[in-house]
Amino acid sequence: MSDLSRRRILRGAGAALAAGAVAGCIGGDGEGDGTIDGHLSGANNYDGTVVDMTGESEVTVAVGAGNGLAFDPAAVRVDAGTTVTWEWTGRGGRHNVVAAEESASEFESDLAGGKGVTFRQTFESGPQLYFCNPHRAQGMYGAVAIAE
Repeated sequence: MSDLSRRRILRGAGAALAAGAVAGCIGGDGEGDGTIDGHLSGANNYDGTVVDMTGESEVTVAVGAGNGLAFDPAAVRVDAGTTVTWEWTGRGGRHNVVAAEESASEFESDLAGGKGVTFRQTFESGPQLYFCNPHRAQGMYGAVAIAE
């Protein structure tokens, strides 16, 4: 390999690293977004958007949304101290909300399938990562980011 080819490769690698560093500085909407993206990489109903619901004292997430195997919204950003209420749609069978191992808190709802069932949790820090245990393999994941 010639010196010119090596320089081109190194210059290209350097440009890629610099672009990644800049994207890392400007690409996220807050702390934990990279963790959330990783957790939700195969999630149903997640398009990379963390729905901003800061300023709300209570936020509702549908359980069994879409085809019955999704949370809606899949990812939400709230202020510390906000209560998140998960409300079952009655679709997709029996669901629960279980904190993932990487979550900042531990929480777990009962397994339920009826429409209108609710589970509430108030978060002070994040990120909060969760899934539905019976439908984990089908991509039923969600996340709550806590704004700083």
